[in-house]
Amino acid sequence: MLRERLGKELLYFDGGMGTLLQERGLQPGELPETWNLLHAEEIREIHRKYIEAGSDIVLTNTFGANALKFHDDAYSLEEIVNAAVGHVKAAAEQAGNGRRIYTALDIGPTGKLLKPMGDLDFETAYEAYKEVMIYGEKAGADLIHIETMSDTYELKAAVLAAKENTSLPVFATTIFDERGKLLTGADVPSVVALLEGLRVDAFGINCGMGPEQMIPILEQITKYSSLPVIVKPNAGLPKQKNGQTYYDVSPEEFAEVMKKIVEMGAVVIGGCCGTTPDHIKAMADACRMIPIKPVEKKNFTMVSSYGQSVFLGTGSKIIGERINPTGKKRFKQALKEHDLDYILREGITQQDNGAHILDVNVGLPDIDEPALMKEVVQELQSVTSLPLQIDTVDVEAMEGALRIYNGKAMVNSVSGKQESMDKVFPLIQKYGGVVIGLALDENGIPADAEGRVQVAKKIIAEAAKYGIEKKDIVIDALAMTISSEPEGAKITLETLRRLRDEVGVCTVLGVSNISFGLPSRPIVNSIFYTMAMQNGLSVGIINPGSEDMMKAWYAFHALMALDSNCEKYIARYAQQPGTTPVQAAGGKHTMTLQSAIERGLKEEASSITAELAEQKDALDIINEELIPALNNVGEGFEKGTVFLPQLLMSAESAKSAFAVLKERMDQSGEVQEKKGKVILATVKGDIHDIGKNIVKVLLENYSFDVIDLGKDVPPEKVVETVLEQDVHLVGLSALMTTTVVSMEETIRQLREKAPDCLVMVGGAVLNQEYADMIGADFYGKDAMQSVHYAQKVFS
Repeated sequence: MLRERLGKELLYFDGGMGTLLQERGLQPGELPETWNLLHAEEIREIHRKYIEAGSDIVLTNTFGANALKFHDDAYSLEEIVNAAVGHVKAAAEQAGNGRRIYTALDIGPTGKLLKPMGDLDFETAYEAYKEVMIYGEKAGADLIHIETMSDTYELKAAVLAAKENTSLPVFATTIFDERGKLLTGADVPSVVALLEGLRVDAFGINCGMGPEQMIPILEQITKYSSLPVIVKPNAGLPKQKNGQTYYDVSPEEFAEVMKKIVEMGAVVIGGCCGTTPDHIKAMADACRMIPIKPVEKKNFTMVSSYGQSVFLGTGSKIIGERINPTGKKRFKQALKEHDLDYILREGITQQDNGAHILDVNVGLPDIDEPALMKEVVQELQSVTSLPLQIDTVDVEAMEGALRIYNGKAMVNSVSGKQESMDKVFPLIQKYGGVVIGLALDENGIPADAEGRVQVAKKIIAEAAKYGIEKKDIVIDALAMTISSEPEGAKITLETLRRLRDEVGVCTVLGVSNISFGLPSRPIVNSIFYTMAMQNGLSVGIINPGSEDMMKAWYAFHALMALDSNCEKYIARYAQQPGTTPVQAAGGKHTMTLQSAIERGLKEEASSITAELAEQKDALDIINEELIPALNNVGEGFEKGTVFLPQLLMSAESAKSAFAVLKERMDQSGEVQEKKGKVILATVKGDIHDIGKNIVKVLLENYSFDVIDLGKDVPPEKVVETVLEQDVHLVGLSALMTTTVVSMEETIRQLREKAPDCLVMVGGAVLNQEYADMIGADFYGKDAMQSVHYAQKVFS
């Protein structure tokens, strides 16, 4: 019934829980979920007030209830979930007045970063979510609401756990910053692509901002998303008065902006941190008579990674073909020798040369393709933010890669053969993806364009049975070599044109197939590539290291007014003589240490460092190569051109290079001076150590001596360590509103017992004004700002 109401009428969520529990006596460090057992009536009263205020959907008090947090505690996870669901049900019966009130199992982040950025395995996160979701459905929850997610990878683990282990509707909301990015770099279209592919029932935003600040994000969501949209803002920004936290947007102000948000297209609205039953009542009263905008289907063909989305259909995009053993002796050798560094360099080279998507094919006889495909996909996603094309005929390898892929992948491929469609389409239905359909079936490759168009229509019709829309299908018109089939190019070009004009579907070609057996193949390839783009080619699988192909691509887009003011063409060729070659991707890839670190290539960084250490002093290498590389990446992170995964992988590469240098320095007696001691801690009551761990990695790479006290750290322990270790800088992190009071108490005790110690603070719930109010010396908006402050303190 909920699915039927979605998008047809305005539905109201409830508001904040944490701040209301604090008002009722929740202590710093006390787990809010335990109140389901210890203070049941308080929880029920909060639910009742929200229902009386107009909420249709009420969240259980289980935001932090997962197996990673409740594993050896006095209360079992199942006990907590059962009680939490029961409290909403009881409140609905008491206050619902006959209205249908939906119980939403509330699922928040684990507080950990997933590998390769952190130490949490994808399947471990999945299992943690799976357990609580099974308990939730069994207890009677009506839907699962996954919220406050800042990492698409963790979000995917949670959604899969919900979809694979329950029959409940799944809602998901993420926490964007003012630039429209998640913590780990995803933009709005990439999140939309991922969640539409995973088939959640509704998607939107919550936390992090007040309602006014969410409007630009909402504009992007409604532009790209075909899903019902959820918006749950905070009641503005947190502030402090007389030692109490409050938010600066009143119920009346909140309601006024929420009216605008409904008019823009939100169909499920509510509140997050700082909102109260008064906010929800004012919102419901103000919005009740506003007609909602119908949810419109969007026709964007999008693939995505953790950090970016690529749209097909405007101009022609490039799929780099070099991570594929076909016709590549050196690549086959790399696969057999498990030389992953070579594969990663191929990916980076193609990205540098202009690829938009990277093909990934690791199929060879006598190789465990499923295992290697998963490994290569994970490693590539640690060094490049380009979306990937999973290229395999092995269904096990295809599913394994799709499961752990962080984004919405391209999938190469399915054919018009019934057996192929029966195997591949269920995977696309489950995991999402843009699938390439080969224009061939049981009768082989049609000899004319009409036959290929008919196969394409058959593929599209069969896909529709699985709920896969035409926008998620790209048809391969098949380039047949003209040395054996003289009419091959003409038939392919006609097929492209008809697929574009008659069928309205995106197209792809493996372009170089056209020239097999001919001399000077680049001539034929580049001219045919231009003709194919002219006839509607959406994406070409080519070698971005071929200057002839890239000239064709840049010139075509300039000539067809697809390159604004010829900017890309000019940027590429203004400083180049017409014959300057691009380095062939298959050749030996030379790289500086600085570049290896910036790219996040750990093995490359280690080997280059070992070579350099034979010629230069270790300290010179650190100062001339390592630190400049980290500075470049840090500046890119602050500007928004480098994302968190790249930042952390660069830091790991610097660490591997430094390990080589440290060994040399130990042998030679050379000493690298530490710049100063810094204590880092996530404050008492908070188990989210993402921010702290990021800061730790960066500070260590800048030669600071970091004492990591971990998470849920009492103020007394911080003070004790400061005094024992004679530390002059402490970094405190908090992600939850309810634990900021612990941060304030820690600062108060430091001021009393270690007045010379400086304190820097950070976390999603903080801002400069709040940091000033609790007495911090510095507020770090991101990890790099913390590094800059530490450098200033110890300069």
